[in-house]
Amino acid sequence: MAHVVFLRAINVGKANRCQPALIAKQLAKFGVVNIGAVGTFVVRENVSESILRAALVRSLPFKCEIMICPARDIIKLTSKDPFSGQPSGPDITRFVNVLHKRLRALPPVPLSLPSEDDWLLKIIAIQGRFVLGLYRRQMKAIGYLGKIEKFLGVPATTRSWNTIEKVVKVLRQNSQD
Repeated sequence: MAHVVFLRAINVGKANRCQPALIAKQLAKFGVVNIGAVGTFVVRENVSESILRAALVRSLPFKCEIMICPARDIIKLTSKDPFSGQPSGPDITRFVNVLHKRLRALPPVPLSLPSEDDWLLKIIAIQGRFVLGLYRRQMKAIGYLGKIEKFLGVPATTRSWNTIEKVVKVLRQNSQD
């Protein structure tokens, strides 16, 4: 089964610096494809999660949270447009938070921060390990992104919806090969 890997908090500022393209090359036997510079990988070969996790830990020069999801979960997430009916435009970013594990109890959504009328960040849905939302391209919004993890009580990493779409494109190419 194919997997998608999300590394948390790498290449942010001067901390936890690494070269994702080099990691993909080191893990080539698993058919790893690097997506961007923030630690998102498609793993095309059939490998167990435990073996994959151990190989990733060995390839990283530091400790970090590693979220590994079955590829089918990512494809299912994108099978319907979860953002239909939501605001869009150049000042709004659609995002997905990938949680380390599923939540035991789901908070009520939508959730708008700081308020419904003047939101900078809006969580619109939670599907399994994925928190879907929007944020405005303003500096204050970044602070609210960091609060999602604390609010939910689970480690999480954020990716733009564009990144998730790139992952799905690679997964679909793989299924056609």
